[in-house]
Amino acid sequence: MRIGRWMRLAGTVLVLTLAAAACGGDDEGGDGGQVNEGASFAEGTTMARLQQEGAVTIGTKFDQPLFGLKNLEGKPEGFDVEIGKLIAGELGIAEDKITWVESVSANREPFIQQDKVDFVVATYTINDKRKEVVDFAGPYYEAGQDIMVAKGNPEGIGGPDDLAGKKVCSVTGSTPAENIRTNYPDADLTEFDVYSKCAEALKNGQVQAVTTDNVILLGLISQDEESFELVGEPFTKEPYGIGVKKGDTEFRNFINDTLQKAYDDGRWLAAWDATAGKVAPEKPTPPTIDRY
Repeated sequence: MRIGRWMRLAGTVLVLTLAAAACGGDDEGGDGGQVNEGASFAEGTTMARLQQEGAVTIGTKFDQPLFGLKNLEGKPEGFDVEIGKLIAGELGIAEDKITWVESVSANREPFIQQDKVDFVVATYTINDKRKEVVDFAGPYYEAGQDIMVAKGNPEGIGGPDDLAGKKVCSVTGSTPAENIRTNYPDADLTEFDVYSKCAEALKNGQVQAVTTDNVILLGLISQDEESFELVGEPFTKEPYGIGVKKGDTEFRNFINDTLQKAYDDGRWLAAWDATAGKVAPEKPTPPTIDRY
């Protein structure tokens, strides 16, 4: 009996410690560490399985400042990471029981299909082609494709129509790369597996522009403001969703409910302010969830 009471007390202290850490002013994070200890789910659902296991595996990116970037301690941080913590917390899972798996643009669908992750939150644009093989909760944020150039814009690039004949970098498997390939075929497209390589190629003169979602580019610029700048205005809409296994409607509905709860109680905005909001020029409004 004494052991049981001690374990319950220790669990309470752990939860309070995690919640306090998530709200701490010095850490890059929102309130994603809050844990719903009273969570209860129907048997046979993904939620019940994960709660019983007491652990979850989440796919995110490790090279995108503000959204998913591995820090000096080897832990990912950013807005996507905080969204992942929110979902884990509603499952009754503390953030120290999350396993983060690097999920670049090209492997997000395979990782979900092969059960290498339980869900993916990784600047993952919802589109019809991807919905053929995975399901999406959300969107939880809407970005827009933009262009990053060298500081001072020596090539005079003002928008996507100016990319003709220019060497432009994006990432394999991304919607921005496909948009350039399909709608701006006169651009000389170079593709890497991660955006940090595109930034390096721009810096050393291998390419003349980098294109992807505006918030991703803002993150890259925040790390090297002397080398890069944005041009023009976003020229697409990129609704970010959370990828889950095709047909897992109960899990998708649960994540949608979690997002709506976070919208309403302020945790979504707190997560934004603590991460991407430090650089983004405008405070966003939560997008309407698509419960298809």
